[in-house]
Amino acid sequence: MLSYKNSTKEIKDSGTEIAIISLGATEQFGPYLPMHLDTLIAEVYANSFGEALQAYVLPTIPFNTSEEHANCIGTVTVSPNILTAMIEEIITNLHRQGFKKFVICNGHGGAYWESAFVKYINFKYPELLVITTHRHLAWEEALKEAGIEGLNETHGGLLSVCTAMWLCPELVKLESMGSDVPTENNKFADYIFWDKLTADGCWGKFEKDHYTPEELANIGEKFWTTYISKRSEKLNSVMEEAYRRKMT
Repeated sequence: MLSYKNSTKEIKDSGTEIAIISLGATEQFGPYLPMHLDTLIAEVYANSFGEALQAYVLPTIPFNTSEEHANCIGTVTVSPNILTAMIEEIITNLHRQGFKKFVICNGHGGAYWESAFVKYINFKYPELLVITTHRHLAWEEALKEAGIEGLNETHGGLLSVCTAMWLCPELVKLESMGSDVPTENNKFADYIFWDKLTADGCWGKFEKDHYTPEELANIGEKFWTTYISKRSEKLNSVMEEAYRRKMT
């Protein structure tokens, strides 16, 4: 794997034609978790995919489409038009230097623009390939592997706490937060700010006395390493076959 920490010569000498573009987010995660969790997750994605593909890994973009959280102070949301225009600029600049294959990986679940962008860029630029990885059943399999099978939450609940306790425990205040959000609120999730649909921005519940800090960190590590490993399976073969078919 190579990254922006390598020199131009090292990147050139590697002969890689693959670049990894990752995006996180800067958004609220309830009253007791830091706002860069999605960015940390995206970095783990990018490094894992970079190792699997021996690719050039760009620094993670820390902003995304976080409209649902925009009422919460500190959250940054960028319009999909601006965000995708920037990613397209990155791709076309790197393509001029010889990169031909690109992987988009997202740490933010609310990035609805991703699939449409990948499809459009592949249509617009027939001389390059952009792919993403699909979750399929990986999420459910990872929940089972981590011992939290059937967890029903979307944001800022138990899994978010476990993730933070694995990736940045020094920034976590272990206090109960969140709530069981009424099922009927799901139909409004993409239309209304979440501060009007949830108790404290968390679409899920964490109760502090149910796990030790070590158990929380272990769950976070087990879940994400399993999930990302599942999404890395056959990544190289899929990319190479897609590129071969597109260029034929």
